[in-house]
Amino acid sequence: MNPNSPPNLPTWAYLIPLVVIGLVILRNARARQLKVERMWIGPAVILGLTGMLLVQQPPSAGLGVALDLAALLLGGFLGWHRGRFTRITVDPATHAVTSQSSPIGMLLILAIFALRSGVRAYAMQNASALHMSLNDLTDAFMLLAVGLVCATRLEMALRASRLVREARGGGA
Repeated sequence: MNPNSPPNLPTWAYLIPLVVIGLVILRNARARQLKVERMWIGPAVILGLTGMLLVQQPPSAGLGVALDLAALLLGGFLGWHRGRFTRITVDPATHAVTSQSSPIGMLLILAIFALRSGVRAYAMQNASALHMSLNDLTDAFMLLAVGLVCATRLEMALRASRLVREARGGGA
């Protein structure tokens, strides 16, 4: 048995993440009220926690830093596009803002989850061939998520603010 392989987990341990993702997709499939003025809170918390984690255990020099930067940029790119796919509407009378995730945005999240699972399985079997630690890979996926969440929220906040201004007659 490979010492780097995970212990045999029961089937339910693999189903829990799928159930959570299913619940997130169902929640995001409905239109929800969007509080534009509060959209910065989630990314600020995520950035703070990520910063604390990286200070406690910095990435390894060279390849680890490059991988982290690439993951953050890729997450930002994917997040910006996920935000663009999100439908945002403004009620002309009340100026209430609602958002609804698109099927493409939800598929993007599923694809990232599948990619993460595949890379993790490959990395556990071939850690020495990759010349990096599992911590570096974990940090990279964490930064991918940070970039995804922050860029999604930024794109949505900018677009929602513009739509509210237009609804109030302030133009672009």
